[in-house]
Amino acid sequence: MRTPLIAANWKMHKTQPEADEFLLKLMKLAPRLTEVEVVIIPSFVALSKVAELTKSTDFKLGAQDLFWEEAGAYTGEVSALMLKEVGCQFVIIGHSERRKYFGETDELIAKKLAAALMAGLIPILCIGENEQQREGGITLAVLRDQLTACLKDIGLAAGSRMVVAYEPVWAIGTGRTASQDQAEEAQNYIREMLKELCGEELAQGTRILYGGSVTPDNIAGFMRMPDIDGALVGGASLQPDSFAQIINYDRAAK
Repeated sequence: MRTPLIAANWKMHKTQPEADEFLLKLMKLAPRLTEVEVVIIPSFVALSKVAELTKSTDFKLGAQDLFWEEAGAYTGEVSALMLKEVGCQFVIIGHSERRKYFGETDELIAKKLAAALMAGLIPILCIGENEQQREGGITLAVLRDQLTACLKDIGLAAGSRMVVAYEPVWAIGTGRTASQDQAEEAQNYIREMLKELCGEELAQGTRILYGGSVTPDNIAGFMRMPDIDGALVGGASLQPDSFAQIINYDRAAK
């Protein structure tokens, strides 16, 4: 049984005082997490503050990115070991905004993925198609190419600690959302690809998240799908009320 995972990707939002205010409210709205794992993923500058606030709670800490080297002359970058030291357990790898704005390729993402796994972090590997690819009918081919390229140098033991997030790029921050059937088709295909690349046991054990305009109104519907194990939440994770509703979706419907 795969434990549901809900991850709050704050992107470039929230100062340290704002993070403090958010978490104090959220912890009142969701004081105990017994059936779902929740990860808060702030900006780098708020990591220490969030680590401090969540230390004695059920909430986990994650980072939005990392660099693939342990140390060196890489101005502006942060290593996996630095993230571990501050208390991170998770890290997002290959988010579509990193691909779009910073030119990250599958080859570069594969290096980041390997660095995260080597350091003992749990990577949330993001893959997904853009609008042109969806309309062109090549969604599954895009997912195959991305997953194959990113996993080519990952061993089975390391890969078993990975989370995959399917994020249709056309649904991120647009208010548009993939239908439950569209999301399930893509995520079932990802699981079949994991089986082909890494074996049945890893495929069945890997949590696959949906990310793309997730809201309190649609989370329960997505979570009813057999291959959707959680959500990577953007805009709706910025308000404690809405994020608490997502955390507290009707798990009895799964």
